[in-house]
Amino acid sequence: MGIPPILDNKNSAAPSVFEPRALLREARRQKQLAFKSVPEVCVLDPDGDIVRRLRRDGRARRAEDWPCYHTDLYTFDLDAGRRIGIVGCAVGAPFAVLVAEELFASECKLLISVTSAGQIKAVRAPPYFVMIDRALRDEGTSYHYADPAEFARAEPRLLATMARAAEDSGLNVMTGDSWTTDAPFRETEHAIAQARNRGILAVEMEAAALYAFAEAKQAKVLCIAHVTNTMGLGEQDFEKGEADGTADALRLIEVLVNA
Repeated sequence: MGIPPILDNKNSAAPSVFEPRALLREARRQKQLAFKSVPEVCVLDPDGDIVRRLRRDGRARRAEDWPCYHTDLYTFDLDAGRRIGIVGCAVGAPFAVLVAEELFASECKLLISVTSAGQIKAVRAPPYFVMIDRALRDEGTSYHYADPAEFARAEPRLLATMARAAEDSGLNVMTGDSWTTDAPFRETEHAIAQARNRGILAVEMEAAALYAFAEAKQAKVLCIAHVTNTMGLGEQDFEKGEADGTADALRLIEVLVNA
């Protein structure tokens, strides 16, 4: 057996022929849209709960000039008045990085991903947040952006700044490792045990790829796992907290943006 295709013919330093700016240029041409920058700070909301809450409360406005073929971009204002962009329901590593590429090509400066996650190591009772220090690369997208390695890591200075702010916020937040998988319904007993033995706190679907992208593109990305469940192993699982967890998630986003 030869080298598996996910590792073969990869050169993470080589430029891509297909660039996000080209895709967005043609999308704008087809949709007759002028270029407009996205907010400097944007959020990925894979579950879509934050977007739905903001829309229900009348706080979110759809950005009519967002040219992406696959998503809607909404904007909303934090309590301090700063405008933020948010994209909901971009689930999984390939989708999250596709959107991240387009956001940074549209002049985003900081991307925060807040994704629900399963508990691996029982350090607290869910729900709580884990600011992801490093993510186990058990997905495919990261291998197109970085040479093979076990983990993709957050940029240390960004993580340190955000972690200090989060610790002072009074929210239920800690820092630790996650496991990024492409196949949530193949989280086997053996795989979970191996992750737990490594000290991994949570399992999610985007962080490893987003961190590999961030390092390759010198982009500022922070990934947060909102640990809300024990993978359905108990009764009354997947309880996120007040307003489906969005109250605390929005408070945390505000703390991090103001750090």
